[in-house]
Amino acid sequence: MKRILLSNLFLFFLSIAAIAQSPVKVACVGNSITQGPGRDHPDSWPLLMEDILGESFLVKNFGVSGRTLLKNGDYPYWNEPQFKEVQDFEADILVIKLGTNDSKPQNWKYKDEFVANYIDLINTFKASMPEDGEVYICIPVPVFKDNFGITESVMVDEMRPMLMEVAKKTHSKLINLYKPLQKHGDLFADGVHPNKEGNLLMAEAVAKKIK
Repeated sequence: MKRILLSNLFLFFLSIAAIAQSPVKVACVGNSITQGPGRDHPDSWPLLMEDILGESFLVKNFGVSGRTLLKNGDYPYWNEPQFKEVQDFEADILVIKLGTNDSKPQNWKYKDEFVANYIDLINTFKASMPEDGEVYICIPVPVFKDNFGITESVMVDEMRPMLMEVAKKTHSKLINLYKPLQKHGDLFADGVHPNKEGNLLMAEAVAKKIK
């Protein structure tokens, strides 16, 4: 009996040790700015952030170029395999940076659905997260030149208040990526997508909020 008890205690402490050593899983959902030069590319901001956070964090890039938050957008994130992959990942922390492509005229005509769709997205992902999981909503980076149909004024004047509303209703935290990059137009060759240096500024801003 004593031997069995000791064996059970050993297994118990072994399992506790394994849990303690498990990295904190961070899922990064977004569009081309999150995907960067590639989901597994070390110059994408999620993987740059993983280096900043250190070995106790496991960061996965689930960005998909050109995708929208809006279900009725031209290329909804909802329809991508990454949408299911995020749920299978069972993240401890979820960082969402969507909205840039939603500002395009063909998408923003559905702006009345934006808040409800965003809340649905968060609730869907939350269902696969632990009870104490954290969700971060990013205010998108600046647009220094309206390009690809992406419109800065829509994102600043109309979308930003909606993001704040979503954060409040879902008890999510906000990360302002606009502010740390607003004076760095030189890092955006096409006016929309940051280069590696810009990605690093994003990575630092998100890592600081997570830590």
